[in-house]
Amino acid sequence: MSETELTSGDFTEAAEPFRLFAAWLDDATKSEINDPNGVALATVDAEGMPNVRMVLLKGFDESGFVFYTNFESAKSREILGSMKAAMCFHWKSLRRQVRVRGPVEIVTEAEADAYYATRPRGSRIGAWASKQSRPLESRFALEKAVAEYTARYAIGEIPRPKHWSGFRIVPQTIEFWHDRPFRLHDRVVFSRNANGGWDKTRLYP
Repeated sequence: MSETELTSGDFTEAAEPFRLFAAWLDDATKSEINDPNGVALATVDAEGMPNVRMVLLKGFDESGFVFYTNFESAKSREILGSMKAAMCFHWKSLRRQVRVRGPVEIVTEAEADAYYATRPRGSRIGAWASKQSRPLESRFALEKAVAEYTARYAIGEIPRPKHWSGFRIVPQTIEFWHDRPFRLHDRVVFSRNANGGWDKTRLYP
């Protein structure tokens, strides 16, 4: 049986985490009503206070898990302060969860440009208009900023703001969890070893 065919009861046999994650995300894409790529992103501020919010996963491979955001936002300031973060995917319809932890790196300019170019025009305008996480005096002020940038970029391409880019969490651990009867859940954690490969450990529920 290939790793992409592993069922909920067989996933503990997977040899590495990325093909297993791809299979689970594919299952979620078929079953979740909204945003199967939605993920809780956890960071810590300068005072050591944790913070969590939902973002959208926009890409992953063996290098890590990528999302994009305004680098002047609270989450970006917190990430840039520590260059560490964690993610938690929860697909309720499948009774599955995946947790990712590790250091963070900034995506390349080429990666950010390529993804930004795929966004709807309104979202690209929004990246210019929104001073993310900062106080907003009124909804009208936001709508005014959107109108101003819409007029500025009425024709042609909308350039990517320098303050808008992406982060990649480079996983040191990836844990897979699946609900089982009587709370006797299946849990497997993959941990990066010194050789760049993965060690696998089953955990008590």
